[in-house]
Amino acid sequence: MTIVPEDIEISEVEETLETIKSLGRVRVRGRNFSARLNRRMVLCESKETVREDSVPSEVMPIDGGEAWPVIILGGSPEAAEEFNSKLKGLLQAEGKTMEDLKSLFPSTTPPTSSTESILRAVGDLLEKTTKPADGGSYGRLRMFSGVLPTPPGEESFDNWLEQASLMVEETECSDREKRRRIIGSLKGPALEIVKAVRHTNPDASPKECLEALESAFGSAESGDDLYFAFRLMQQQKGEKLSDFLRRLERSLVKVIQRGGLPASSKDQARLEQLLRGAIASDLMLIQLRLRERRATPPNFLQLLTEIRAEEEYETSRKKLSASVHQVHANTEVDTRQAEIQNLKAEIKELKSMVAAVVTKTTHDKDDYMELKSISAPPVVENRQDAELAALKNN
Repeated sequence: MTIVPEDIEISEVEETLETIKSLGRVRVRGRNFSARLNRRMVLCESKETVREDSVPSEVMPIDGGEAWPVIILGGSPEAAEEFNSKLKGLLQAEGKTMEDLKSLFPSTTPPTSSTESILRAVGDLLEKTTKPADGGSYGRLRMFSGVLPTPPGEESFDNWLEQASLMVEETECSDREKRRRIIGSLKGPALEIVKAVRHTNPDASPKECLEALESAFGSAESGDDLYFAFRLMQQQKGEKLSDFLRRLERSLVKVIQRGGLPASSKDQARLEQLLRGAIASDLMLIQLRLRERRATPPNFLQLLTEIRAEEEYETSRKKLSASVHQVHANTEVDTRQAEIQNLKAEIKELKSMVAAVVTKTTHDKDDYMELKSISAPPVVENRQDAELAALKNN
């Protein structure tokens, strides 16, 4: 079998495959279009006994273009056993059985020939086996037990429910696989709730399991109560405006889910409560001109993008202001250091001048005392002569 573009003629297919010497003469026995591959699957018959190892996995068309894959159906018993082991491994990895594989073959409209049966079976198998792979790409759910306070390694109920709801809505795997993933992430009281639901209704859908868990572990507040709490929310001290907006959005989603507010009014309610509750970001609200946009409020993503851009601008401006202030501070410190050095030099010079004056004064005083001691005796002698003269006159 080969897979070719839709507009390729039968003769071109036969001529291209006959370029493979080990196939010999080739005849087309059937064709079927695959919507998933957007190509035709062509079943061919060869007159020669074909060994799989003698046939290339691709063949280039005669007229050029992209290579066609070549698939050998049938083959030796060893090849059949290898195919069976690969098929069993694939089914085991996907959680399927041979009974599930049999259900892929239509029973209401039997094929008109063995060729059509093979083509239809291969096409259905390709379509069915790719869907679990798409669902399998979704990450595993974190554990949830319903125990309070939340044990380490587990998610709170709100976070777990959000992830589980996304898994149920977005993955394309079967409801049975979705239920298996939900049950695999539960333990303790939460697992007991789902077991009770399954006991009451063995065919309960994944959404019914989530609804039962929400009724057991979710908030018991009504939509009106949640809306009233939403209207009282305010920005906390030190909380960024973007963080406050995300907190508003989580509360608003719960309000809408409980029927406290129509989904069509969510943008208006979000903007009004942001303006009312953002008590620490008045300047940013003015710069974003949000009060003027009440008539046409932005959605959550637009609003979050604008606020984060403004916050980044404010942060960069504060960093620039801090660096400029640091430069000024360093300049002032350098100036003060220079002044201190000048004062120290002046004080040192004054000290030297004072020391010189004190030294000179001491020398002058010593000279004076020395002169005084030399001139003192004659004065005493004159006084003695005067006294003797007075005595003589008497």
